[in-house]
Amino acid sequence: MPLLDVATDVVALTRQVCDIPSVSGEEGPLADAIESSLAQLGHLQVLRQGNAVVARTTAGRAERVVLAGHLDTVPVSDNLPVRAVGDDQCGILHGRGTVDMKGGIAVMLRLAGALREPAHDLTFVFYDCEEVEATRNGLGRLVREQPDWLVGDVAVLLEPTGGRLEGGCNGTIRVEVTVPGVAAHSARAWTGDNAIHRASDVLGRLVRYQPQQVDVDGLVYREGLNAVGIAGGIAGNVIPDRCLVTVNYRFAPDKDEAAALAHLREVFDGYHLVVTDSSPGARPGLHHPAIRSLVRAADESVGPKYGWTDVARFTALGIPAINYGPGDPELAHRVDEHVPVAQIRRCESVLARWLQNPD
Repeated sequence: MPLLDVATDVVALTRQVCDIPSVSGEEGPLADAIESSLAQLGHLQVLRQGNAVVARTTAGRAERVVLAGHLDTVPVSDNLPVRAVGDDQCGILHGRGTVDMKGGIAVMLRLAGALREPAHDLTFVFYDCEEVEATRNGLGRLVREQPDWLVGDVAVLLEPTGGRLEGGCNGTIRVEVTVPGVAAHSARAWTGDNAIHRASDVLGRLVRYQPQQVDVDGLVYREGLNAVGIAGGIAGNVIPDRCLVTVNYRFAPDKDEAAALAHLREVFDGYHLVVTDSSPGARPGLHHPAIRSLVRAADESVGPKYGWTDVARFTALGIPAINYGPGDPELAHRVDEHVPVAQIRRCESVLARWLQNPD
C-alpha cells in the first residue's frame, strides 16, 4: 500500500496523490493510502465506506466545517506520472488529476494533518465516482446511507475554481423532446411525414431562445438552453416516424427542479418531454457568518458557479456550501491538464488561515 506524507509540502503531496491512479471505480488504492495515512495521526476519527473516506476532529468546537473532494479522475491518457515544469514556488504541475481535483485533495490532506487545534471542528470527506453517472456518486451515497458523517454548519467543495471563490451552482435538467412523424418508404416520401424534418421547429425554438441572467443573493447566474443530441431514423430507405432531440437546461438556483421542468414545458409546448437527468442548483450561502469569514480570509470577491457541483448535495442537507479550489476548470479532463503550484499554495494558505481564526 502506498503511503502519503501529509506533513510534506503541499506541492510534493499533490504529486504523490496524482501518481496513484484513481480512475472512476478504481479509487481503492488511493482511498487505502488516505485512510492509512490519516489513521496514523491520532487526532482524527477515520471512517470508511467503500472507497469513500471521512476523517473528523472531535474538539467540541461551536461550529463544524466540512471540506470535501472527489478522489476519481477521468481515464489516464499517457499523462502520468506528474511532470513538473519550473520550481516549487512558481512552476506548473502537468498530469492527470492536477486540476480535477487532486490539488484540492492534497490541500485537504495537508489541513487534516496540520490543524490539530482548529477554531472549528473539521470533517474531511474524500469520495469516489464523481466523474461518472450521478447514481454512482460517492457523496450521494454517503448522503443516503451515512448522513450523520456529513453533519456540519458550512461546507467547502475543493473543486477547481481557478483559485477563486464561487458561490452555489446552477441546476441542470436534461430532457428528450419527442418529435412525431409518419413512416413511409423513402421512394414515396409524400405518403409520410419526416420526423427529422419536423424537428426543425424544436431547433428553431432553441435558436430563438434568449437565456436569462438571474441575480440570486447578489450573484448573477447565466442560464443556458441547448440541444446536446439528436437521434432518428431506422433505415436508409425509411422516412422516420420519430425523432428525439435531447436538450440540456442549466437553470439559476432561484428555481427548483419542478420550476425548471415547467419552464421547459412552456418552451416546448405541444411536444412530449421525458426527463432523463435532473439535479437541483444551490444558492450561494453567502449569508452564513463562516462563509463571510472565508471571503474575508481570501480577500477577494465571490463569483457564481455556472456549472453543477456537489455543493448542491450539501445545500439539500441544509448546509450552506461554497466552491474553492486550485486549477482552471477549463483545463479539467484535457490531456494537457496542468495547474500552477502558486494556486495550490494559496488555497492551502487561505483555508488554513480561515480555519484557525474564528473571526
